[in-house]
Amino acid sequence: MNNAATEKLAPELPLTAEQAQLVKQINHFAQKHLNDKQASVFIIEGEAGTGKSVVLTHLFNQWQVAARTSPQSPFYQTNNRFLVNHPEVLKVYRQLAGEQPHLLKKDFQRPTTMINQLDKQDGHLDLVVIDEAHLLLSKPDHYNNFYHENQLLELLKRSRVVVIVVDFRQVLRMKSLWTRFRLQKLLAPFATQVVKLHHQFRMQAPEELVTWLDDFSDGNINPLPENARQGYDFRVYNDAEAMRQQIVHRNQQVGLSRILSTSGYPSILDGGKHYIREGKFKMPWDQYNFTQIPWAEIPKTIDEVGSIYTCQGFDLNYAGIIIGPIFYLDPETNQLKVDLSKYTDTEAFKRRKDLTDPIEIEHLKDLMVRNALNVILKRGVLGTYIYAHDSKLREKLTNLFETIGGVVK
Repeated sequence: MNNAATEKLAPELPLTAEQAQLVKQINHFAQKHLNDKQASVFIIEGEAGTGKSVVLTHLFNQWQVAARTSPQSPFYQTNNRFLVNHPEVLKVYRQLAGEQPHLLKKDFQRPTTMINQLDKQDGHLDLVVIDEAHLLLSKPDHYNNFYHENQLLELLKRSRVVVIVVDFRQVLRMKSLWTRFRLQKLLAPFATQVVKLHHQFRMQAPEELVTWLDDFSDGNINPLPENARQGYDFRVYNDAEAMRQQIVHRNQQVGLSRILSTSGYPSILDGGKHYIREGKFKMPWDQYNFTQIPWAEIPKTIDEVGSIYTCQGFDLNYAGIIIGPIFYLDPETNQLKVDLSKYTDTEAFKRRKDLTDPIEIEHLKDLMVRNALNVILKRGVLGTYIYAHDSKLREKLTNLFETIGGVVK
């Protein structure tokens, strides 16, 4: 089994008929608007695992081949960039560039880096692809050297055609706050086209289970579908250590299997590391990755717990999910609730001057925490294992699992 992330995005891999048609559609849009005085925007919407990034790599490769080798193409000698505001995902694209004859590592950049470079050179781009556009900054962030109000707007000012991939269920931080209304408002002056992708490519799971995971993230704990384990290794655990051991076993079998967790664990240093403890289970959080290899592909990270910031955008073969203390079962409503007082990722909720309504702020915080859970729950291609910190939630999930014939460990 080839577990390299670059292999799953390579431009030479075949596209589905729907994906190939989408690439043609975007190329037609780009050709139509390339010489417009104002930027135009093509939007690809789709939830995690719907094949958005694959479309982008094929599209961008076609553009760069045309830009560098095809004098007859309308895209010849165009100045193009592929942007992503996620350091781990950027590593994958730069690795991919090193394997392709017409892609250069400098073609792939962080948005802030690109904007600041263009400002220094008074430069302009022709065609721009933005993966994970829901991670674009929508407020100044001096820590990351971004001093404007909105990254997407600044890129539109400096580009001809911009293609963005966006998933509103993957908005995780206030400084990257995007809602459908906010995006539509910002893009109102620009020519736009929207296409939605629906088919789930990542998880080889029954559609009913994917729907159950969506409902669960939203707070609704429904009975598990009877076919939840049909062709897919879905399990619920009563013991986090037993789950870890099975993930280690899966990693030895097929590789790319990891433990992931939501926020909510207090930052208690032990030997310089922050640990998660659940009974006999004790593992440190993921460490900052200084290498050019994505976190999930580093062998030693089998001994770490991945966070939303290291797993977002990546496939795992098997994912062991710890639902942390921030989530609990409300026995009166039988719903999954969020205890924001236990949220430990303080960086996520930094204040915005354009948000003043306390009710709206609390709603957005709740939404972002649920989004993070949803993203983590959809990492496993071949299997997903779940353990819940809250005892009532754990009991509820194990009971549901047993009703479909599951054996809880």
